[in-house]
Amino acid sequence: PPDMATGTLALVGAAGGAGTTRLAVECGATLARAGWQVAAFDAAFGTQGLADYAGDRVDADVTALLTEEATLEEALYETPIDVPGRLAICPARAPFERLARAKTAGAAERLEKHVAAAALSHDAVLVDTPPVAANQAVAAVDAVERVAVVTPDTTRGADALARMHGRLADVGASPDAVVANYADDETVIEEVDARVPRAPTTAPGDCPVVVPPDESFAPAVARAAEVALD
Repeated sequence: PPDMATGTLALVGAAGGAGTTRLAVECGATLARAGWQVAAFDAAFGTQGLADYAGDRVDADVTALLTEEATLEEALYETPIDVPGRLAICPARAPFERLARAKTAGAAERLEKHVAAAALSHDAVLVDTPPVAANQAVAAVDAVERVAVVTPDTTRGADALARMHGRLADVGASPDAVVANYADDETVIEEVDARVPRAPTTAPGDCPVVVPPDESFAPAVARAAEVALD
């Protein structure tokens, strides 16, 4: 494991469809490949994307955790990847009624507490965070040491990135890193800290693809994780 204090990081989508969930999984797997113990939380209740990487195993989830119906241990699911470290995810998969209760101000405070608790037993805690608007997204940004904005490397992504700078400023935060996702041959957004190309596959059942590493996608994800966590 790394000889350093725990890193806590919110990966914040500049817009819907930025690929933040997939990048969180790949970054987590990259760190686990290096021997880290990693936990990843889903704060994107609208899409519940992390659940796709937990298969059919999800019973207790992050919303049950935030409504005090489950413990952190019950809501963490270890991904079956053969690496020296560990990647456990705390996904969202819940009925509408519980989702609504998990979006309250009190639940948001509990998210901050659980991120802090996970940091005691993990080398890194990642939070898959939607564009900052709802309580849980604001709580995710407040709960972590570092914030990385993930934006598609497109004109639309550039516009969304500018708006996200404003939203973060509204809640007293600012990005520590900007990651351009789906960054292929033509560069649209110039001022970023890391670029990640399109993955060779997108099917959740085939992910994470950084284990074992390839020659282009995996190094780009590693660089993104490196700059995001400083």
